[in-house]
Amino acid sequence: MLTAIQKQTVRTRFAGLQTDLHQRLLQLDKDAQQKTHTWDKDGGSGGGTSLVLRGEVIEKAGVNFSCVAGDAYPRLESEHHGKPYYATGVSSICHPANPHAPIGHMNVRMLEVGDKVWFGGGADLTPYRIYEQDRDEFHQALRQACDSYSPTAYAEYTKWCDEYFFIKHRNTVRGVGGIFFDYLQNDFDTLLAFVCAVAEAYGRVYPQILARRLPLPYDSDDRDGLFYWRGRYVEFNLIYDRGTSFGLKTGGNVEAILVSLPPQVKW
Repeated sequence: MLTAIQKQTVRTRFAGLQTDLHQRLLQLDKDAQQKTHTWDKDGGSGGGTSLVLRGEVIEKAGVNFSCVAGDAYPRLESEHHGKPYYATGVSSICHPANPHAPIGHMNVRMLEVGDKVWFGGGADLTPYRIYEQDRDEFHQALRQACDSYSPTAYAEYTKWCDEYFFIKHRNTVRGVGGIFFDYLQNDFDTLLAFVCAVAEAYGRVYPQILARRLPLPYDSDDRDGLFYWRGRYVEFNLIYDRGTSFGLKTGGNVEAILVSLPPQVKW
């Protein structure tokens, strides 16, 4: 079981990650409109804050922080179904306007269900135009974060990512991968340091990739292709994504949960 101090430590660290990543994205589109939405979970058992950017460069980006509790864990297939839970996390999604700049996604979270506590999260890159430099740089940053935790973590979590973000009905991967992990149970301080290292690595490398690709020229055909590619992203998030399902089933804020969806998309 978590102590009150541990819960506060996680909330403070995750809130700081949210602020830092929001500021890094804002530096790439300083004229973007900013919207802050604070919400309370039904029943007064927690809530969160959603920081959203909309602009000409960053078409839509969101960085969310949430901390919620409830009487019954909602995952039907889990042995923990129906037990009291406490969950907190930070997540981010970015949809650049330029088709050369990749969609980026990251989330880290901690859950306490009954007498069990675990951490999960990951980060992945979904480009319409694939650049090997971007892919390699992204993976190298995540590898370094994983190596700080375990020498086998990167190999395990990249494989897990490829399996998790596979769009079954399309028989294709969602992007160029990254890492994904869940149900990590270990020393509290060790796991908190690891998930924060993942979030911080993403916060450094993803804006660097955007800064390199955002100035590249593109035309209407490029944008049209990007819209269709975004459709794959939408399909995964609405059909398979655990975070989307968990948020909706636990009475989370719908606008914050669906901030991951792009503003323009085609099928």
